[in-house]
Amino acid sequence: MTDQAEKPPVGVYSGPSRVLSGVQPSGALHLGNYLGALVKFTRLQHEIDTFIFVADLHAITVWQDPAALAQQTREIAAAYIASGLDPDKATIFPQSAVREHAELSWIFNCVARLGWLDRMTQFKEKSGKHKERSSVGLYTYPVLQAADILVYKATHVPVGEDQKQHLELTRDIAGKFNHDFNAPGFFPIPDPLIQGPGARVMSLRDGSAKMSKSDPSDYSRINLTDTADDIAAKVKKARTDPEPLPETLEELAARAEADNLVGIFAALAGKAKAEVLADYAGKGFGTFKPALAELAVETLAPVGERMRGLLGDPAVLDAILAKGAEKAREAAAPTLAEVKKLVGFWGA
Repeated sequence: MTDQAEKPPVGVYSGPSRVLSGVQPSGALHLGNYLGALVKFTRLQHEIDTFIFVADLHAITVWQDPAALAQQTREIAAAYIASGLDPDKATIFPQSAVREHAELSWIFNCVARLGWLDRMTQFKEKSGKHKERSSVGLYTYPVLQAADILVYKATHVPVGEDQKQHLELTRDIAGKFNHDFNAPGFFPIPDPLIQGPGARVMSLRDGSAKMSKSDPSDYSRINLTDTADDIAAKVKKARTDPEPLPETLEELAARAEADNLVGIFAALAGKAKAEVLADYAGKGFGTFKPALAELAVETLAPVGERMRGLLGDPAVLDAILAKGAEKAREAAAPTLAEVKKLVGFWGA
């Protein structure tokens, strides 16, 4: 194996197109997850072979309550299905149920270079001033992400701004593996599917901070399990400014909370922000918020109702996850077997 970290010629991948993504089971999903990921997964399942997993291996890079983790995995699966993912179209499965992820991750740990991981900004952000106390898994989880993607030879990955760097690492690992083991075109060099409007939803209490399930204020987000009354109340109490909505996008961009609410309306309605402003420019939030609340309830309340129904019958969710894991293993096992032969493992 070479030690060089350059990006050499890697050949052309000729296999089928496939998309892969996942969400960690580390807290309740919210409006930002719905608009930024779930509705996009639902659309993709009709366009391309789609693998969507529950990222429970990634979740334990920080402490998780073992008694809660399995239930949180079911909650993510319920959110997928309630948002429109069809288990007969998309492969839905728990990451930990497919051992090939972890095995390929170790091989990739021996392909990736330390300097590549040292440049990963998310580790610096998540570990803060106490990186020595962070788990090794938190440091190396971008390598596991590469294994998640490449074990299925996924050609496309939905990414937001915060994951672009990790996909670049995946591309580097794929290219270096293909080069080091004289296997041009073995792994695809996956392309990003850049998320469009609604991908970055901000807090309802602070327009400069991303909506997050870790925010201590429940009023900062709309959870997918919120009732219609909860949704309406949170929209009503969302922070705004005293001015009416502006006429131009330039003016809107200078007003973080207003921009966020208009962006949410646009994403839920399937419109551009400019179209929303055309309807509401010059009107105050006393008019706009009720319209947004009605739209949010109309869209999200059925999702929450469906989620609660699914979670009330965990045996159904477990059967879906088990079937998805079996299908995922069928896709992943041949890739790992080929990798072992290329690496030179005994008996491969």
